[in-house]
Amino acid sequence: MSMKIRLARGGSKKRPHYAIVATDSRMPRDGRFIEKLGTYNPLLAKDDERRVVLDIERVQYWMGHGAQPTDRVARFLENAGVVEKKVRNNPKKAVPGKKAQERAEEKAEKAAAAAEAAEE
Repeated sequence: MSMKIRLARGGSKKRPHYAIVATDSRMPRDGRFIEKLGTYNPLLAKDDERRVVLDIERVQYWMGHGAQPTDRVARFLENAGVVEKKVRNNPKKAVPGKKAQERAEEKAEKAAAAAEAAEE
């Protein structure tokens, strides 16, 4: 049996609330689970301590029995200090688009031309 620690969505439309659960990976997202390990409320401020609530002892128990956390839950566990931080690399995220690069080049050319004109 492949175990997962993942989010199960609750709440109404446009008002999400998630339960962090230990479940068999074959079960539906919001379906049957074995144990509720915590909650996640994305509507709260990022610095609010109630945004992510975890039962660390039970999470460690399930991970000791082979449960694999999903990406989002793994980030919560990294912030809680349960799991080591994973190095992530997205080198293209900060690169501006084609039009923005063209505008930056034009602006640099104009600035260089203005600097030459000021020197003369």
